[in-house]
Amino acid sequence: MLTNADIVDLTGFRHALHRQPEVSGRERETAARVASFLPAPDAVVAGLGGHGVAALYDSEQPGPTVMIRSELDALPILELGQIPHASETPGVAHLCGHDGHSTILLGLARLLARNRPARGRVVLLFQPAEEDGSGARAVMNDPKFTALTPDWSLSLHNMPGIALGHAWLAPGPMNCASAGLTIRLSGATAHASMPEDGRAPTEALPRLIDGLRAMGPGGTMGPGFRLTTITHLRMGEPAFGIAPGEAELWVTLRGLGDEDLETLLEQAKTLARDEAAAAGLGVDFEIHDHFGACRNDPDATAVLARALDANGIAHEPGDLPMRASEDFGRFGAVSKSAMLLLGAGRDHPALHTQTYDFPDTLIAQGVAIFHSAIRELLG
Repeated sequence: MLTNADIVDLTGFRHALHRQPEVSGRERETAARVASFLPAPDAVVAGLGGHGVAALYDSEQPGPTVMIRSELDALPILELGQIPHASETPGVAHLCGHDGHSTILLGLARLLARNRPARGRVVLLFQPAEEDGSGARAVMNDPKFTALTPDWSLSLHNMPGIALGHAWLAPGPMNCASAGLTIRLSGATAHASMPEDGRAPTEALPRLIDGLRAMGPGGTMGPGFRLTTITHLRMGEPAFGIAPGEAELWVTLRGLGDEDLETLLEQAKTLARDEAAAAGLGVDFEIHDHFGACRNDPDATAVLARALDANGIAHEPGDLPMRASEDFGRFGAVSKSAMLLLGAGRDHPALHTQTYDFPDTLIAQGVAIFHSAIRELLG
């Protein structure tokens, strides 16, 4: 078990991470701080998929590889919470709790450093760039990951709205697949007094918006769930004398599974091409923040459930699956993977809000959950 001194050290470290946040793809100093705080790893792999860090604790006996994963990145949001360890970087803050998740892994590292598993090995992965969906893919595509490939992958995410210290866990779909689609329409400007001389996107845009919303109405989570959300719209120049000649529309597309999302993406592109052609406009696309679906393997879910039971932590399926996306699901392609949601409190500020802060009481609880799971799998 963690000692009181461990808890004090880990809480202080979490607060230090919170003060110095870094956004996706720029987590260089965060990664360095994490690596320097690791107690007696058998090996450390740095620069993994960008700024990722993997720490190995190896029994040197045959057995499976168990990977426990956290995230390094913060969000480009101005923090407004009145806390002593508030962000010192304007416009950037750990408002999702990745500082807490990484601290949980560092606490787990202390236990593993004191007592290696009986067989196999543990990989503690501090993953970069989770918030934009690029980090897990980059880690897996890094040649250095080959030697780390896990048999089991486990993770957790704190979740406001769930009773503090309680958990949601269920096999099957966990998080939706999603992607941000940018649609650019190009025509020709004209004088505002003679709009007929140009090719404006003015009529195509409303039809495009209505069509996109109709193909992803949301509703009850279940097979075939699809949701489209218009997030940004810009047309022409901010001038009264110019009829617009171009426009840009951003839409976030979600599907319960990867195939649902891919079908939705193709339908959205087809709609945009048809509306552009009807209005005599050109069209092009960009895809951003592409997240694969996250699905909990039944065996890995059962391991986490027994770890929760072993620590007296109440759990239920709750409102799973979630609409929100999480790129942890990509590790399910190479391992039995599962994630649980650990309650941050029913009235706790929501994730990504400007007053959110990770509850430090979850550090010891998160360590205990993962340590129990490792003990089951590796002894």
